[in-house]
Amino acid sequence: MAGHSKFKNIMHRKGAQDKKRSAMFSKLSREITVAAKMGAPDVDMNPRLRLAVNSAKAQSMPKDNIQRAIDKASANEGDDYEEVRYEGYGPGGSAIIVEALTDNRNRTATNVRTAFSKHGGNLGATGSVSHGFERLGLIVYPATAGSEDKMLEAAMEAGAEDIQSGAEEHEIWTAADDLHEVAGALEKLLGEAETVKLAWKPNITVDMDEAGAGTLFKLLDVLDDDDDVQTVWGNYEVSDEIMAKLDQD
Repeated sequence: MAGHSKFKNIMHRKGAQDKKRSAMFSKLSREITVAAKMGAPDVDMNPRLRLAVNSAKAQSMPKDNIQRAIDKASANEGDDYEEVRYEGYGPGGSAIIVEALTDNRNRTATNVRTAFSKHGGNLGATGSVSHGFERLGLIVYPATAGSEDKMLEAAMEAGAEDIQSGAEEHEIWTAADDLHEVAGALEKLLGEAETVKLAWKPNITVDMDEAGAGTLFKLLDVLDDDDDVQTVWGNYEVSDEIMAKLDQD
């Protein structure tokens, strides 16, 4: 099960989101409201809502904000959002999946298509790149949560499928349908996770050179800035050396 983590570049860099806390809270609130509207407004009875709330807590979102988003759903307030997935190719042959919650499909599609076309990519049809990914559950703990052996033992006991431990974090993978159950079991063993969410894990990754990575991260920044975009996944791999050069620019 154990292996070195290569996922740190697959989901867009955390640093970019840390600088946009207000926008991030808005996206988290949207997900909480949608999850609460789709099921019961009770985290114990609604697995998706529990995942949304856990994700919000992991980003230090205030409890009042979380409760306000749930109350909005209970009162049937706010806009009605629908889930939309976009797929396409970015610089260097990278494959990108964009997950959005939108109240205007035309606006969101136009924004996403423009972002791809302006940054060396092109938007494809649904299914054009997702066949190269697996839909799995992802649970992330910081490296300080325990040694690799301890985390492996906990993951196996909780029913996880795989674990990848790196210098900064432990990534625990589950079947998509098992995410809620495994996350609950791990919480009893290890405490709350940093991240609990459904993820798109690539079967094969693409190594990016410095030029391609620079353009790619510009594309990802534009997508992150779009209020409708919830999560961006890709199959790109960027070396620590190139990441360091890009962070200096």
